[in-house]
Amino acid sequence: MSMKTLRVGCASGFWGDTEYAAAQLVRRGHIDVLVFDYLAEVTMSLLIRVKAKDPNAGFAPDFVTTLKPLLKEIKARGIKVVSNAGGVNPAACREALAKAALAEGVDLKIAAVMGDDLLPQTESARGEGTREMFSGQGMPAKFMSANAYLGAFPIAAALEAGADIVVTGRCVDSAVVLGPLIQAFGWKQDDYDQLAQGSLAGHIIECGTQCTGGNYTDWHLVKGWDDMGFPIADCSPDGSFVIEKPAGTGGLIVPSTVGEQMVYEIGDPRAYLLPDVNCDFTQVTLEQVGEQRVRVAGARGSAPTPHCKVSATYLDGFRATALFMIGGIDASTKGTRTAEALLARCRRLFAERSLGDFSETSIEVLGAEATYGPHARVQPREVMVKIGARHPNKDALDIFSREMAPMALATSPGITGFLGGRPKVQPVVRLFSYLWPKSKIPVRLELDGHDLACPQMSGLPFDPAKLPDIGGPLPAAAAFAQGTRLVPLVQLAYGRSGDKGDSANIGILARKADYLPYIRAALTADAVAKWFAHRAQGPVHRWDMPGVLGLNFLLEKALGGGGMASIRIDPQGKAYAQMLLDFPVPVPAGLKTE
Repeated sequence: MSMKTLRVGCASGFWGDTEYAAAQLVRRGHIDVLVFDYLAEVTMSLLIRVKAKDPNAGFAPDFVTTLKPLLKEIKARGIKVVSNAGGVNPAACREALAKAALAEGVDLKIAAVMGDDLLPQTESARGEGTREMFSGQGMPAKFMSANAYLGAFPIAAALEAGADIVVTGRCVDSAVVLGPLIQAFGWKQDDYDQLAQGSLAGHIIECGTQCTGGNYTDWHLVKGWDDMGFPIADCSPDGSFVIEKPAGTGGLIVPSTVGEQMVYEIGDPRAYLLPDVNCDFTQVTLEQVGEQRVRVAGARGSAPTPHCKVSATYLDGFRATALFMIGGIDASTKGTRTAEALLARCRRLFAERSLGDFSETSIEVLGAEATYGPHARVQPREVMVKIGARHPNKDALDIFSREMAPMALATSPGITGFLGGRPKVQPVVRLFSYLWPKSKIPVRLELDGHDLACPQMSGLPFDPAKLPDIGGPLPAAAAFAQGTRLVPLVQLAYGRSGDKGDSANIGILARKADYLPYIRAALTADAVAKWFAHRAQGPVHRWDMPGVLGLNFLLEKALGGGGMASIRIDPQGKAYAQMLLDFPVPVPAGLKTE
């Protein structure tokens, strides 16, 4: 590896990403390290269910099948590989990869980072009165899983010991990038600014093409969707890095594409809390330093906390979703009434069988802008009707499943296209997040069947009340002297949204510095709360990010439970930024906008 810079390419943003990205980076990216990020809270829920059926499963098999035909090239080029593909079974993932390497005739040292499984400690946590870190609720009677978010230093230790490939279970997404940087540059546990920058590099490339033009507000400017370039972070020893992609690939790398990913799902940008460092992203700068190259600098770090976040899961009843098309005059009204009739029929049948009511229901008329609530504008003549339902008893949802099709003969005209046939009844896997002392997390590192010395996590007490107040500009008193006009936020800003458990995160970046005062004046926390009143049931928080002319919002209780627990069409808040970009912003009559 070159010690001048370390080139890290990310070939996966989620479990199921394209299998062709790894070959693109290996053959065209001139990379030193290849990383894969597979795990999200939804993914962990799925892997837990898979492992329950097969104790040898529970990892991302895509990782093995994708790497297998590339192993000879990876070995020849000296590329190191790091991935959290281990999911809930990193040992099985390591064994599957070892068999693949043997079949290819490649001699590789494969390490596994373990110890994130805290299921055996959940009763101890219960005895200490542990509560859910966001809602404050008590622990459920039984957990399916409990996994701590580990950090990057065990990965670095594995690489230092000679590992060619490092497989982890649940670690923070950015750790797969930070680990190789720690090892390559010799960063220590108190090199907080470098650790913050390395974590930011990992955060920006962890979602693959989301930083190279994917999901970009100005999507019409991005060319080459059929061959999108996957991201490379060219990292320097001081922590600064340049985002780029393999030459000749599709996509777009400019400050706004990188910036949108930077604000993705970060919560309070003053305190992005990770196992290795507390990051402050408020003063980060983005600079175009060449064609398809953006330099990122300015992250600051401080000591991490003494605790790790634990994502635990438990069963909470069952769910089913029906989806059908309805067309013709008043399609939306017909669809809503049909859905209401189905639920009413089920409730009548439930009562006859003493099954009790639904735990939760959801009716969304897709095509009629159901997710927009009071901001909807259209009256379409064809829509998709989605009916979601939860119930503690599977038998009740079996009735719901059987009774959907008969509605086509008993209700309105124009019903057709029952997508997926009869709804499938599935268990609801709900997330329970809590904090647990790092001193009680048994992190282990294995290489070639031997245990290696593994750095222990530590931290210092953290008081969020001591975080600095950061503000920004507001319009001058005379700004509207010549009159006012309303423009949609999209003419002034870019936006990106995602989930933080049951909360939605929306990042907004001003297109120009001149626009920021008007955005800040209009987009208060209260204004955003009112805009999403039909979705968010909790408070809304706003933070300034002056380095990128940005604002970051967190909408609590906005996703119907979030992840696998939600029966909404958008359980991860992916479309929330798009909704907010319609927000009317008062600007001076003479202000030129995009």
